[in-house]
Amino acid sequence: MTVEGGGKVETVLRLSNITKRFGPLTANDAVTFELQRGEVVALLGENGAGKTTLMNILFGHYVADEGTVEAFGKRLPPGEPRAALTAGIGMVHQHFTLADQMTVLDNIALGTQSLFAPRFDRRKALSRIDDLSRDFGLQVRPNALISDLSVGERQRVEILKALYRDARVLILDEPTAVLTPLETDALFATLKKLVATGLSIIFISHKLNEVMAVSDRVLVLRSGRISGERRTVDTDRAELAALMVGETIEEPEVVPHSAGAEVIELAGVSTAGRAGGAPLDNIDLSLHEGEITGLAGVSGNGQAALAALIAGTMRPETGSIRIFGETIHDWTARAALAHRIGRIPEDRHAIGMIGDMSVTENVISEAYRSRRFSRMGFLDWKAAEDFANTIIRDYDVKCPSPNARVRLLSGGNMQKLILGRAFDGEPRVILANQPTRGLDVGAVAYVHAKLVEARDRGAAILLISEDLDEVLALSDRVVVISKGRLSPPSKRGELSVREIGERMAGHGFSDGVHDAA
Repeated sequence: MTVEGGGKVETVLRLSNITKRFGPLTANDAVTFELQRGEVVALLGENGAGKTTLMNILFGHYVADEGTVEAFGKRLPPGEPRAALTAGIGMVHQHFTLADQMTVLDNIALGTQSLFAPRFDRRKALSRIDDLSRDFGLQVRPNALISDLSVGERQRVEILKALYRDARVLILDEPTAVLTPLETDALFATLKKLVATGLSIIFISHKLNEVMAVSDRVLVLRSGRISGERRTVDTDRAELAALMVGETIEEPEVVPHSAGAEVIELAGVSTAGRAGGAPLDNIDLSLHEGEITGLAGVSGNGQAALAALIAGTMRPETGSIRIFGETIHDWTARAALAHRIGRIPEDRHAIGMIGDMSVTENVISEAYRSRRFSRMGFLDWKAAEDFANTIIRDYDVKCPSPNARVRLLSGGNMQKLILGRAFDGEPRVILANQPTRGLDVGAVAYVHAKLVEARDRGAAILLISEDLDEVLALSDRVVVISKGRLSPPSKRGELSVREIGERMAGHGFSDGVHDAA
């Protein structure tokens, strides 16, 4: 207990010298920190910095090799998740843990009563949920199926699950990753109400502006160790980014740029759905030379279908595709490459790279039949390795050799290889689908710089991102997608974040065709 500002400060959580090793890798190295009652602490760090491992130790999913965890003055037994729950620690995971075919009420109450209890008092449970919903602004429909809820509503259910179990410490893992700006504002309002009652929060996020807005204190992890701790009022985004990667990060300057000729035009295009997402519904869209068109939207609203269409892996069911005014009838992946469309896929592991193939094999995978790499039906391995070495040098790829298996590379280095392959030959169109997902701030700045350079060379770029900050920072025009439909385009700075958020939520769409050309 300490005294600050004349009042007592209660330590509700203490992690002391937590160390965890996986073989030769030290995931957490003597990590120590405390959480106070009614405090929001943000936990920042690159991928692989040790954030998830630390939270798994806190919850008893992992057992630390060294160190202890205390909650409300009592040491938690290692490796016992129920002990953390009983102590009042709750967690909302980035990927929700809800049963889709059960109701909101059943999901919230699941596991709170013994299997041998004679009956479940639904009326009492409903009353408790109503009280919590009213007190903290977490409106839900208790009898609705989870499958019928929006993403924002599902997150409210997850928070109510923790509060229903009397959580006094709440851990939020990337809580805004799939929320619209309006839903994010509502979440932050709820967090303020929770903190006002004395609840403590660990806020895990890579979005520095949100960390600055919601936290009291920031802890930064780098390579498993705490590289810095700052009161939020005493720091800024630049300092926190530098603490995350160990050096100053410079974001590229995006200056206004005049758009050139129309390169691709989609007219009245509808498609089938893709990977569980919405199909495209009678959309119009044009991409222009020297312009970044940013597509904003909540995941699952047709982004996958649009990306597949531009990449040539899906054909329109209705409507037309025109490239430089020519209507394309036989649209395939090979046709897309022939029209110099560079493709940065959404998932670098699943479809961007083949992990058990070498760096060289991956970077020539879209051009191995060309005369550049093939002679009389045989691969020219010297030319292929020379090309791989050029990408390794020009894009500063950290890898043992061009013969190294791609699965051994970090996510950032994989993405650099994809960039090198996509930008080869100065493509006329670049499809950048979630180009910085899962990358650290240094790699993000690098990818952004390369996209801006390509725009300035005259490429037409379609940037698809669930990170609205990224879309707003890079785009010359912004289009919003909702339920497979496109909003009218807006120029940089023309709409406020709130207005874009309303469009992401489906407001402002008419029943007719949206002209996004």
